[in-house]
Amino acid sequence: MKWTLLEKDKNSNARAGLIETAHGNIETPIFMPVGTAGSVKAVHIHELVDPIGAQIILGNTYHLFLRPGLEILKSAGGLHRFNNWNKPILTDSGGYQVYSLAASRKITEEGVKFNSHIDGNKLFFTPENVIDTQRIIGADIIMAFDECPPYPCDENYANNSMHLTHRWLDRCFTHFHNTEAIYGFEQSLIPIVQGSVYPKLRAFSAEYCASIEAPAYAIGGLSVGEPKEDMYSMTELVCGILPKDKARYLMGVGTPEDLLESVERGIDMFDCVLPTRNGRHGIIYTRDGIVNIRNKKWESDHSPIDTHSNALTSRVHSKAYLRHLNRQGEILGAQLATIQNLTFYLWLMKEARKQILDQTFSSWKKMILPEISRRL
Repeated sequence: MKWTLLEKDKNSNARAGLIETAHGNIETPIFMPVGTAGSVKAVHIHELVDPIGAQIILGNTYHLFLRPGLEILKSAGGLHRFNNWNKPILTDSGGYQVYSLAASRKITEEGVKFNSHIDGNKLFFTPENVIDTQRIIGADIIMAFDECPPYPCDENYANNSMHLTHRWLDRCFTHFHNTEAIYGFEQSLIPIVQGSVYPKLRAFSAEYCASIEAPAYAIGGLSVGEPKEDMYSMTELVCGILPKDKARYLMGVGTPEDLLESVERGIDMFDCVLPTRNGRHGIIYTRDGIVNIRNKKWESDHSPIDTHSNALTSRVHSKAYLRHLNRQGEILGAQLATIQNLTFYLWLMKEARKQILDQTFSSWKKMILPEISRRL
């Protein structure tokens, strides 16, 4: 993986760049649709390419480890061949499950003991076997194993958690360099900055991660319930410390507003389940604002959901029809809403990139943010 800076906005820290991987290039800033178990829910592979315009998708190490399992993935030749996605893939390390499965896990120096959410079987993730797992999955970009601390947590907990993440990071990189990729293409390992919402811890963690040579750096442990201003301030702080010639990835973020605010602070890569999950529940993002398609006000509205969208389905199907599908629980309703949401997110990042290249990002953001954030 290699990231090249192409342009920086003159009035902010927003950047336009290009990531090169074995499975193709990625124009940044970029949003990465989440394919937890090897599939972006309700979307065909060909729809991810057109109309959505996805350049990279995510897989979840924990979920793929459970189903379909490593034996099947290895026999298929890795996730690219298993799901027939021939563009870049990023896998998280399972560190978020340390956070989300707090009721059924135990953290030790060696690693984390889980109870499977599927059948209750005991699992044990370590920095080493997480690297082995991601080798077998075969993603282009793989993440170091970390602990994502909860919010709120006291500074002592955040400090201990951060240092544990750093020790695990060292073990990840040692094991990564002592192993080889399985499928004949290079993989890149990315550190994750932690430290909760404590500036001194975030700065320390950013400096520690930056001391390790890596093609990109991630910021984890945000968008877990903290106030927006804390998320933005921690992001800005860390971006000011991480290398300027490497890509920066803000994990698990977020709303369209979050994306633009974070691009302005120097973030290049994002992922979040919000556009897919919200789409399945009737929340649809459009160029004109946010639509709750379940509201009665759309019952007889036969206008298209988004005349600005590249998704043909969004231009030819009305709000009334999408409301009908959603309320009936029709699978097509989830599919159309998800396509619209992901198309919008990818359009937003593509447009932000264009504005950065044209040196008009700041004025464009000021104009468009109130429009896309309003509730219709």
